[in-house]
Amino acid sequence: MLQYSFLFGIGIVFVAITAVGLYAAGKVKSAEDFALGGRRATAGLVAGSLMGTMVGGASTLGTSQVAFCYGLSAWWWCLGAGMGFMVLASGLGRRLYESGATTVPELLSRSYGSRIRPIVAVFTSLGILFSFIGNSLAFVALCGSTLHTGALASAVLGMVLMLVYVIFGGVWGTGMGGVLKVVLVYLSLACCAFVAWHKLGGVGGMAATFPAHPWFSLFGRGYAVDGAAGFSMLLGVLSTQTYFQAVVSARSFKQARRGAWISALATPLIGLAAVLVGLCMKALYPATVSSQAMPAFALHFLPPMLSGVVLATLLITIVGCSAGLALGISTMFSVDIYQQHLRPSAGSREILRVQRAALLITGLVPLWFAIGNANATILDWSFLSMSLRGCTVLFPLLGILYWPQFVTRTAGIVSACLGPLTAFCWHIVQPKGIDPLYPGLAVSLIAMMAVSLYTRWTSNAPTIHAAADAVASVEAANLVEAAEDEGGEL
Repeated sequence: MLQYSFLFGIGIVFVAITAVGLYAAGKVKSAEDFALGGRRATAGLVAGSLMGTMVGGASTLGTSQVAFCYGLSAWWWCLGAGMGFMVLASGLGRRLYESGATTVPELLSRSYGSRIRPIVAVFTSLGILFSFIGNSLAFVALCGSTLHTGALASAVLGMVLMLVYVIFGGVWGTGMGGVLKVVLVYLSLACCAFVAWHKLGGVGGMAATFPAHPWFSLFGRGYAVDGAAGFSMLLGVLSTQTYFQAVVSARSFKQARRGAWISALATPLIGLAAVLVGLCMKALYPATVSSQAMPAFALHFLPPMLSGVVLATLLITIVGCSAGLALGISTMFSVDIYQQHLRPSAGSREILRVQRAALLITGLVPLWFAIGNANATILDWSFLSMSLRGCTVLFPLLGILYWPQFVTRTAGIVSACLGPLTAFCWHIVQPKGIDPLYPGLAVSLIAMMAVSLYTRWTSNAPTIHAAADAVASVEAANLVEAAEDEGGEL
């Protein structure tokens, strides 16, 4: 009975997502429509894209797993994401929106020159790819535990669902599908949270079951560990192409800001519901495998039909998160590498075909890992994902916004190279030591400061102050590119 209920539930969700994707496909007429929805997304679609990508296996299954082991400190994943969305709703988000750029590398190239563009595209794409693979392997684990399918069959199913979700509609698919997915997640987790609260006996019951520390502390695993978790999520939101893409797809910054605020307020609630589920399973079924806390909760405490819907929603949630990450990778490849360096004369329709082909190739990557059974390795490398993105983008971007009179072009390029390379090497040499994010950020900042001082002292190199205005002006950016083509100075 439960198996039939689950299949029926996943069938309903699959049909709904497919219908949304086909409707979105009718809106795609060009590469800009595919990447940015023609820059006419509403606040709801912006929120759908932001949360549709953020709310995945980590914010649901991962949060309940950590809550099962440590308690409230599991909330940091969603809290950090909410803080990142708040920053996007601020002046930083306005500067990003008014830049008129399609990708993060394109934005940075306006101040640092064209050489930084492929560097940022490669490192950030690799970082996103690690998250995408980890999220896809989470789908394999969940699908295998519910449908009892093998790793390869589960990976194929996940790839097909992801392609249906996004390939026909691009950002329209992730935006509209994201809205639907978030609604389904909210309804599912609201039911789970209500049941968990009742089973735990409210605040009094939880206080009688668990000691205050670590179960009700945001820093139950220590300030270094949990503080780093929140900081990593904040940087991840600000450094990832997918979230930048969602903001600049809005019809106006007012719509983008509203969408970001909706996401900032709603995302932590999803995490809190997942924490309640993890605590409930710890209190009532402490022998449960921690990674299966949420699926086991649905099987034990929800009616068969609702249990099937919840499990199906979790599967599609992971698929939607993978789709948003894959869209970010395909956009950067087609715009920052293919169009800029391989086929500068490529037209809009050709770029659209390349974007969709890149999505297909990205979707095939998890199949190789499923065949190789490399789950443990990829899960370890998931920590490297945030480091690569943050160490590549953070300080070059802040240089444009806050230090344009000090930072030079060469300094920005060196910072974008050495930061992620340091993080990667640190992960290889010290995999169990300090999070590679910190040495990567330190080297990135030191490189930016030292190279700026050296280049200004030795060659009187110009800073990027003049180019900072180009961040908010497409016309100024065109003048900068024209000056570069003629060999002039910025």
